[in-house]
Amino acid sequence: MSMMKIKLMTITLMAVLGIVAAPLALEHLNNLKVSAERWAKNNLLSSGIVTVHANEQEQPATFSVANLAQSSTDEFHWTGRVTQGQAIEIKGINGDVRAEPSTGNEVEVTAIKLGRRSNPKEVEIRVLQHGGGVTICAVYPSNDPNRPNGCEAGSNWSSHTHNNDVKVDFTVRVPQGVSFTGYTVNGNVETGALSSDVDASTVNGSIKVVAAGVAHARTVNGSINASLGSANWSGELEFETVNGGITIAFPSDMNTEVHAETLNGDISTDFPMTIMGSVSRRKLNGTIGSGGRELSLKTVNGSIRLRRAS
Repeated sequence: MSMMKIKLMTITLMAVLGIVAAPLALEHLNNLKVSAERWAKNNLLSSGIVTVHANEQEQPATFSVANLAQSSTDEFHWTGRVTQGQAIEIKGINGDVRAEPSTGNEVEVTAIKLGRRSNPKEVEIRVLQHGGGVTICAVYPSNDPNRPNGCEAGSNWSSHTHNNDVKVDFTVRVPQGVSFTGYTVNGNVETGALSSDVDASTVNGSIKVVAAGVAHARTVNGSINASLGSANWSGELEFETVNGGITIAFPSDMNTEVHAETLNGDISTDFPMTIMGSVSRRKLNGTIGSGGRELSLKTVNGSIRLRRAS
């Protein structure tokens, strides 16, 4: 065989092998790409280091490096005694407030502070002990020396964040016989089955309360769901929101005057009621049982439900 024929056969064989191997190589590269994308998503996206941008078609994913100091956290812990009949009061601005029943005789408070642009350590968690119990506040730094933020017991309290983006989530363990009060502005307020009274308030968030005693709840943008173990309150009991429904469960032996009103929604009740005035699906005034005390339920965009506690 001549040298020329040997070279031609060698070139032909290499071309055939290249044609056969090309799909296998492309498949291997594609597998490597998929594996790399999956690894990046699981290991980088979850830690907030990179973001992936890709459309729904099979296109190469592109990665952009995000701010490496994207978020930071800080924690606060407090444990102390609150006398039965007194209250543990939590006041936040940005973040959720959750209370759970405790099997012990001490109140336990944990605050998780999370910031993106702002430093969580700049937000102070302040503890104020007073005659009515203990108040714990998230105190944000103030840019006005003449108006410093502080921590006060009761409803006469105001504080400002001044563009501070730190979120503070409170978790509270409440002993038997201790009342709970939870305030926030941007967040939800929720409780487990507490043994005493509850007072919950927020602006942008929902409220969910379970209490063996009496509960009060107010929000603006959110729903209210509450289950009360006691119908023995004094004065007027109020549940109010603007954008959200109200569902309240009461003991079957409740006696009260009811004033319920909604603009965009309807009203329903499980309790037999003596109606006062005209009947309307959006406004109701009536008496449950023998009346005596006052119950007010108001919303604008949402329905109102009065339920018997199971």
